[in-house]
Order: sequence, then structure tokens, then C-alpha cells
Amino acid sequence: MRVRILFFGVLKEITGLASDEVELATGATVGSVFAAYAERFETLKSSRPSILFARNREFSRPDALLADNDEVAFLPPVSGGAGWREAGRFIQEIRDPAGHFFALTRSEIDSQTLARALQRREDGAVAIFEGIVRNNSKGRATRFLEYECYEAMALPRMAAIGREIAGTFDIGRVAMIHRLGRLEIGEASVSIVATAPHRKPAFDAALEGINRLKREVPIWKKEFFEDGEVWVDGEWDQRLLSGQLG
Repeated sequence: MRVRILFFGVLKEITGLASDEVELATGATVGSVFAAYAERFETLKSSRPSILFARNREFSRPDALLADNDEVAFLPPVSGGAGWREAGRFIQEIRDPAGHFFALTRSEIDSQTLARALQRREDGAVAIFEGIVRNNSKGRATRFLEYECYEAMALPRMAAIGREIAGTFDIGRVAMIHRLGRLEIGEASVSIVATAPHRKPAFDAALEGINRLKREVPIWKKEFFEDGEVWVDGEWDQRLLSGQLG
């Protein structure tokens, strides 16, 4: 059987591969494929405790059996109606029947326009969180950032998180937009918007949204300095790691 393998973030640099295709015998698992690459690239082996696996765009355990034409991804720790079109040009988007909105874009994010499109007449509060590119990191001057993601998996994961938040907090609607590609200092990389009848649920939902997005969605950040560049160290949610490494 033939299986497609995807590498993201720092794993692309370790292996020199963005993707690969391999022929496998019946009975091969996600974990056995990773082990084969770890034999070729020693750094993969030492990085295993922080790497998650995905099979056909869903998080997967190492013992999951593979089938012909499956897609396997190795994921390093993550770093990080009217009016919708004016809020940004989206490369992928999900408009939920309940009015929630989730998108990936390579254009500037307009959070205010997004909030106006999201707000209902019964909402008395709108909370907006924006993550902004700053000009330094750990004492080094930052020139710009680049974001990449596993797009086919990231957007559904964002939507799942948003729907869970909407079901947990007393809010009306929630939106999440993340920008990809090159970002300059001062630009917004991510926007979380929550509308609600009252302010506390809106604030709580927006905070939960960004915290979960940074730990559960396969998006990676690379920082560029005058003297080099580096993939930013991140961290998966421990529940995801426990589910795959057990």
C-alpha cells in the first residue's frame, strides 16, 4: 500500500522533507512509519515525546493501522453575511449554522468588522483578543514572523474548539481567524471574537479560545532575526499527548 507522509515546522528542517510517499506492507502503523524515519533522522527519535501524529487529518494513536492512500502527518509542538468579506480574504473558512465563524487567511485581519458581523441584537458585550507581532523575542530584535499550518486539519480543529466554547460559556457567537505567511511587526496574527449578553462570559470565552488554539491547533511560528531564524518552541495540550503516548 502507498501512504503519503507530511512534515511540518522544524520537522521539515530535520528531515529536509515537506512530504514523502512510501510503500508499506500490510499491518504497518502510524508509529512504525515514524520509527522508520527516526532511524534515518536521529533527532526525530529524541523529539518523539513532543510530537503528535495525525492520520487522514485527525489526531491518531501510534498503533493505528494504515490503509492504502492514507495521509499521515508528524506534528511538532504548536507555538502558536454582510461584512464577512471585508474582515479579510480567507483561504479557508467555516461558517457555522449557529453564526460562529472560523477561518485561515493570508491577508490582514480586521477584527472590528468581524465583531460587527458577529454581534446579535441581544448581545451587550463583545470581547476581542488579538495576538500581535512584537519587535523582540528573548532579547533579540525580531524582523518578521512566518506562520505555517496543516490547513486541512487546523480549520476543523478551530471549529471544534469554538463550538465547545460556545456550548460551555453563556455567549452568543464566537469567531477565530489565524493568519498565515509572512507577518510584519505590529500586525495581528490571530483574532478571537466572542459576543454575549454580558461581559464576563465574553471575556472568559475569548481567553479560553486563544489558550486552546495555541495548544491544540497545528499552526507553527518561525521568527526571523538579523543573525538567523528559529522555529518557536511550543507545547501541545497534555491531554493530546497523553492520548497518543499512552
